[in-house]
Amino acid sequence: MNIAEVGRQYGLSTDTLHYYERIGLIPPVTRNKSGFRDYNKLDCAWVYFIKCMRTAGIPVKVLINYVALFQKGDRTRPIRKKILIEQRELLAKRIAEMQKTLEKLDLKIANYDTTFFEYEKKLAQEEIA
Repeated sequence: MNIAEVGRQYGLSTDTLHYYERIGLIPPVTRNKSGFRDYNKLDCAWVYFIKCMRTAGIPVKVLINYVALFQKGDRTRPIRKKILIEQRELLAKRIAEMQKTLEKLDLKIANYDTTFFEYEKKLAQEEIA
């Protein structure tokens, strides 16, 4: 599969795929006889993995470390697991914060035509005491 097809399949730009390969998030992709990238199943699995991790909010710097540890083999499994646990905890905190924000927004929407609209009018007139 060429880079444009992989980009479409995973919702990533070709620039992002080039970047991920350049910084070592995905191993060097095999090239065809013409020198173009020819993504195989393993390459695509790496793209999928990195996309999932980025979607979870894991920073690129953390992923670079994780992949470097992965490449060192099984002896780094405990460290990699610790990284995943730490990142999961951070994600859980972000989700909890977002849930609170969603609840506030739902309340504002539910009360928009009454109290919230009146509050906005006061804001517009700079009448907040």
